[in-house]
Order: sequence, then C-alpha cells, then structure tokens
Amino acid sequence: MRARIDVSEIEAQTKIRAKYLRALENEEWGLLPGPTFVKSFLRTYAQALGLDDKALVEEYRLHHERSNEAPLEPIVSSSQRRQGRGRPAPSDGPSRSYMVAVGVIGVVIVVLVALLISGGGGSDTPSISARTSTHNVTSSTTRTSGARTHPAVSATASVTLSLKASALVYVCLIGDDGQRLIPGVDVQPGESTHTYRARQFELTLGNSSVTMFVDGIPRTVPPSANAIGYSITKAFGRRPLAPGHLPTCT
Repeated sequence: MRARIDVSEIEAQTKIRAKYLRALENEEWGLLPGPTFVKSFLRTYAQALGLDDKALVEEYRLHHERSNEAPLEPIVSSSQRRQGRGRPAPSDGPSRSYMVAVGVIGVVIVVLVALLISGGGGSDTPSISARTSTHNVTSSTTRTSGARTHPAVSATASVTLSLKASALVYVCLIGDDGQRLIPGVDVQPGESTHTYRARQFELTLGNSSVTMFVDGIPRTVPPSANAIGYSITKAFGRRPLAPGHLPTCT
C-alpha cells in the first residue's frame, strides 16, 4: 500500500493469483493449497516487494506450519497391520512401497507448485509485466510450460510511453542517457504528447490529472497532494519513485 502497487500488478509479476495473495495478506491459511505452497508463495511475494523472504518463511514455519501440517504416516501392508495389533514387526528401514509413494507425492507437489505459480494457464492471469524498482535490474529467468520455453523479457528492451492530460499538469520526462524528452512543461487539458520509446523512462508529474499509455495500455495515476514520480521499463512496467528521487528538468 505504501508503494501504491495494485494486487493485480503483483499478480502479473509473481504469477500468483490474487485470491492467494489476499489470503497471504490476511493469514487465511485454510484458503491456500497447503504449507508447501504457502512457503513458495511467501518467498515469491516477498522477493517481488523487496522484503526478506527467508525471515517471512521462517516466521510462518514457527507460528503456523506445525499446527496446519499433519505428519505423513507410513504406508503398511495388511500383514503388517495384523502384526501391529501385537508387537510391531522388526524392519531394517522404510519399505519399497512407502518410498515409491513418497516419491510420487513429491512429484505431484512439484507439478502443482509449478502450475499455481505460473497461473495454471488460466485466462484470468494478466500477461502485462509488473512494476520494477529504481535500481538497474537484469532478469534472465525463463518460463517453461510443457515442451515450450519462453525467455523472459530482456532488461534492454524498449518500452513506449505517451501521456494525455485531463487537466493542467506539469510534466518532466527523462529518457535514455538523461535525454529530456519533455523538459518540464505544463500540458494543457485534453492534450496528448508524442509517443516516446526508450529502454527506461523517469517521469515527474505535478498532479494525477493524466493518463499514461505504457506500450499502448492506459494507466491511471493515483491522487496525490505532492508531485508524483515513476520509473518505467519494458521488463517490469512502472514503479513509483520515492520522494526526493523524482527527476527534475531544471
């Protein structure tokens, strides 16, 4: 909420569905598939927000996992159960059937985690890249589905940006190599700017009376009593800049 990031944008970045993100926020563990998924979701969500993922997962383990996760019981044959009514039969170690069952369960869990993190192929998962930090970040991850591999968006790819004002608004737009694309001017109501292309934009707005078109997709600006700043890239979309880090054209 402090970074003004919508749940839908985190959903697009992490590929975790919004209902699971809200369940994590509210600690509604019963709405999540299980402890294994919770830890994976916590780790991915924390990394997307720049938080300490190890600390969050450890806190979950200490306070919630033991009460929610039932221990696995070994699979025994009918003859072993009959022997169990008296004295347990001696065993040199886990039976082969038990090891096979555990292996199958492990494979199923890994497949389910992969499907849930990738959005399960559902049509309600946005394909738009989510927000990025103000630091220079290079992403080299890939996304695999079946036999097809999709490379992640390159950090050097270009993004397009244009603005349309609904009221008088001050605009300072900086492109690659510090180029002043809009050198700190007032854009008139109803006026649209040119469509600019760069690897990264840094933008300062005097108020929220403007619609941003990032790669042709309209983005509104939340109301604010102060100037508003964004960093915009192809790989991660837009992210608000902290006060004191807004670009200036003076």
